[in-house]
Amino acid sequence: NMKKLDKLVLQAFIGPFRVTFSIVVFIFLIQFFLNYFQELIGKDLGAWVYIRLIFYFAVTMTPLSLPLAILLSCLITFGNLGEHMELTAIKSSGISLIRVLVPMFVFSALMMGISLWFNNSIIPKVNLKAWSLFYDVRQKKPAVDLQEGMFYKGIPNYAIRVDEKGEDERTLKGVLIYDHSDGLGNNKLVT
Repeated sequence: NMKKLDKLVLQAFIGPFRVTFSIVVFIFLIQFFLNYFQELIGKDLGAWVYIRLIFYFAVTMTPLSLPLAILLSCLITFGNLGEHMELTAIKSSGISLIRVLVPMFVFSALMMGISLWFNNSIIPKVNLKAWSLFYDVRQKKPAVDLQEGMFYKGIPNYAIRVDEKGEDERTLKGVLIYDHSDGLGNNKLVT
């Protein structure tokens, strides 16, 4: 009878855990990549480099995401059990709330052990690969993508504006180059 209860609680817990874990990792990834958006875009890297970066940093976000996912999953699980009156039925049959928590406690302890192993053996290697790749991406010179009528700020301390690009993609007309290297604003202009 208790095994059925444990199975019921774990089945109610695993679904929300997978969803919340994926969402929390996604949110942390989005936050990370938004911080470094300017350094990643416009470098003509290719899809494989972006896929590797996303994978490596998703793995490094796992230690941050796991506790949040477990907490949210527990809240969702007990909310669902309470909403469907299953928690009331369990309590009315004489089973304590602490006993209902045991399957999730065991799951959390198991995840803690796996997380400890993961943080000690996998994360340092993946972290090294992730930041090495990220450093290489940051060091790569940007592919100059000048667009007509738009300021290009990919070169530090310079802003370049092109009025018209030739059909051969090499000829530029109406080029304005603002030199901001002195830090005094738009004082130096090359036409």
